[in-house]
Amino acid sequence: MTRFWTRLVVVLTVIFGLNYVAWRWAASLNWDAWWIAVPLVVAETYSLIDVMLFGMTVWKLKVRKEAPAPPQDATVDVFITTYNEDLDMVMTTALAAQKIRHPHSTWILDDGARPELKALAEEHGLGYVTRSVDWTANVPRHAKAGNLNNALMVTHGEFLLILDADQIPEPDILEKTLGYFNNRRVALVQTPQYFSNVPADDPLGSQAPLFYGPIQQGKDGWNAAFFCGSNAILRREALMQLGLVGYVKETEKSIRRALTASRSAIRQARKSADVGTPLVSEVLDEVEAATLEAQEQLAAGEPLGEITYRVRRRVDAAVQTLVMADMSALQADLEEIAAMELAHVGEAGVPVVAEDAVQRMSARDWSPLGALESVQAVLDALNVERNDEAQPVMPLATISVTEDMATAMRMHAMGWESVYHHEILAYGLAPEDIATMLTQRLRWAQGTIQVLLRENPLVQKGLKIGQRLMYFATMWTYLSGYAAVIYFAAPIIYLLLGILPVTSLSWEFFLRFIPFMVANQLLFAVAGRGIPTWRGQQYSLALFPTWIKACTTAARNVWFGRPLGFAVTPKSRQTGGPSWSLIRPQIIVAALLAVAAVVGLIRLATGLAEPLGTLVNVAWVIFDLVVMSILVRAVLYKGYEPAGDVDALERKTDGV
Repeated sequence: MTRFWTRLVVVLTVIFGLNYVAWRWAASLNWDAWWIAVPLVVAETYSLIDVMLFGMTVWKLKVRKEAPAPPQDATVDVFITTYNEDLDMVMTTALAAQKIRHPHSTWILDDGARPELKALAEEHGLGYVTRSVDWTANVPRHAKAGNLNNALMVTHGEFLLILDADQIPEPDILEKTLGYFNNRRVALVQTPQYFSNVPADDPLGSQAPLFYGPIQQGKDGWNAAFFCGSNAILRREALMQLGLVGYVKETEKSIRRALTASRSAIRQARKSADVGTPLVSEVLDEVEAATLEAQEQLAAGEPLGEITYRVRRRVDAAVQTLVMADMSALQADLEEIAAMELAHVGEAGVPVVAEDAVQRMSARDWSPLGALESVQAVLDALNVERNDEAQPVMPLATISVTEDMATAMRMHAMGWESVYHHEILAYGLAPEDIATMLTQRLRWAQGTIQVLLRENPLVQKGLKIGQRLMYFATMWTYLSGYAAVIYFAAPIIYLLLGILPVTSLSWEFFLRFIPFMVANQLLFAVAGRGIPTWRGQQYSLALFPTWIKACTTAARNVWFGRPLGFAVTPKSRQTGGPSWSLIRPQIIVAALLAVAAVVGLIRLATGLAEPLGTLVNVAWVIFDLVVMSILVRAVLYKGYEPAGDVDALERKTDGV
């Protein structure tokens, strides 16, 4: 019955939404104020698409009751990723992981390369893995994804349980999840991320009950529940297949680019002054023939190593021929000058160099190879060992700082399946101050937009239509910052200037708008089945500067190669007093909203404003202020102080 009511509300929401937005485009735009009227209806269209994607998500919501019995012979590696977290925290997680009942090996993956952590791991019989640091950036390459990829090469378990340094696992976490892998096509089982240091009112919005609930369960129904970085079990076979396929694709792409660039460089080389020289022309012909033949072999699917080996040998031989000829010609010129020096002696007995020899030497291109330098440079890219990367085969995606989503999407595109198991099996630590929370949210949003720009799910081969839309739905939500700006600006403009973005606030407007808004909120209530969703709705609007910054910085990274960096989320409070500067844009917007409401009411009292429009926009302002009021609580939040003498995390780690 729950699915029936959910689908009924989805249908009603879509019908009411289409009815409202279609009318807005067709009959209500105030073209005299198009500069606000059009952006507002675009923002409303964005919101309609957003709620439609949410409706599609929960349409196939899957509630899994219990996993099948786990395979007793399954080998498991438990990976605990860390970079700079407190040693006590890491060891608490590691020792709890060591107590997991199903047979396994526990590994600390320390990208901080800390000798003291290595000593603690050895003391407690834990595996310890680290790797070299990319000193150009002073951090290990590819951050957490690189850490996991490195560990995959030195471990052997059939399955991998991945935990962040603060995620304390239950002893039965594997017993309750491994059974899903009896299905040979399942590559991933994701469980919720739950935080034990979060109060019931959750002012920082960390628990995300809507995402770790109806959204992931809905995606699960479409076989699109994705990896969230921790508290997940993955099949090594799927990851290694992903790495090998990715390796081949990237290498093919690199070779194809190099060969195309080589032929282009050869065409440029033919414009050289020496091209008329028979030997130079012959060498260019040989190099071009070698690259053309390599392209044909690549298209025919021949082994990449053999292709690159043959083309480099032919190019090296051709260039060597040119070098020998170049050296011979240079030697002849020097011998000619020496002979002329002996043959011509001036009046003072000083040797004189012939003028024609000087002109010939000054005009001569000392190295005909200069015209082929670009060819040699691009051919250097023909390297199947990928020495420019951290390692040749990289199973987890490294195209984004949210390697988890990108990896899951690639696995789904290869035909693997995923499972979302809705049971809390690990307990972690959420941010305890707004600065940390904003850093975390920014990284999530940046990484998601990176994936959208680099591997747009709507055009990825192998994904089914439902999977494409499920991934796109997550990415679409991070564009909400731009819509939020319009939603804040519209009432301010009306209350201050009297400019209405619609032709009129008639009964026709309310007859369409109110049913859509009511159905929209009802959908969240029905899909959530009693879980709190309001905090998530607040932050989707209140963090508009973060979402906009994420979009712009991710776009610059993808299009211009500007690095984003990977910021590890601190696990303890980072700031002393309230950090009001962190929400300066929101404070300015809130002040403008408040001023606009006061001005609007004054205009109404003096007869300068239309009553209905003023009251509607004042109500809109109040709603916006209520939405952003959560940021005041977030700035003043001092961390969770649970009642009693033992907090939730201590209860979970008792005896560890």
